[in-house]
Amino acid sequence: MKLNTFITAVFTGTMLALAPLAHGQPSAHYPPGVEGLKGASLPPPGVYFRDYNWFYFSSRLNDDDGDEINGADAEAFVYANVPRVLWITDWKILGGFLGLDALLPLKYTDLEVNTPGGPFSDSTFGIGDLFAEATLSWHPKQFDLAIGYGVWAPTGDFNAQNPTWAGAGFWTHMFTAGATWYPDAAKKWALSALSRYEINHEQQDTDITPGHAYTLEWGLSYSPRPTVDLGVVGYWQIQTTEDDGPGASSDRDQVLAIGPEINAVCPKLGLIASLRYLYEVAAESRLQGHTVCLTLTKKL
Repeated sequence: MKLNTFITAVFTGTMLALAPLAHGQPSAHYPPGVEGLKGASLPPPGVYFRDYNWFYFSSRLNDDDGDEINGADAEAFVYANVPRVLWITDWKILGGFLGLDALLPLKYTDLEVNTPGGPFSDSTFGIGDLFAEATLSWHPKQFDLAIGYGVWAPTGDFNAQNPTWAGAGFWTHMFTAGATWYPDAAKKWALSALSRYEINHEQQDTDITPGHAYTLEWGLSYSPRPTVDLGVVGYWQIQTTEDDGPGASSDRDQVLAIGPEINAVCPKLGLIASLRYLYEVAAESRLQGHTVCLTLTKKL
């Protein structure tokens, strides 16, 4: 099973767990739960600074049937601070605004787990992998639409023997498409869906190419006043293809989560704050736990 690969990775060098910014997903660079309500809506032209504060807690490691591996006694805590700069230009392609953005995560990971070779316990803080992206966004009357293509570069700290290091050690192509629908004329209600698909290259020092990964983030919100959004959000992430290479696992991890979110706008400061909590209701071949994300957005 994938999580057995995770457990033995510390001793075998096949490090396919705890990807940067993420919590025990061997194949995905992208950590689910980063975006929530109206997650597919990009802002109007301008330059924006966005700061993600992403927390993950888990004391449960699941097998490929979604059952807890009691003997693992896993305890994991991850915090990532992710500064991101977005530039939505006035230039249009196919009627959509061209946007460019980039981020560089800083990540702390604390992990304890029993492995066949004995207990593993370590914590590290480091720089994760650089991500850069180009987007197109449209804003017809009752919709926000967006597509994007980006690349994760293996610039972060990586150690094939230690899953707490911040880098994943491989290149990833990520394709994004999403939509937000406002069913009422006043746009008090909003339903959004944001899809991402990742295609990975071979990992450094392991000769293994992690499988492709798909992530769906969704949100349903209501605005009781123009500066506040309340709603429910969720994510589903699944590995869609098997890992490839010597000693690669045939298991595919997946996770499903749901929880509440609140967004608030301060017009005087030009600041938007969002806070969401997601409980992972099911997981296979990976950790199962809790995600909290506080995001601050400021127009520059």
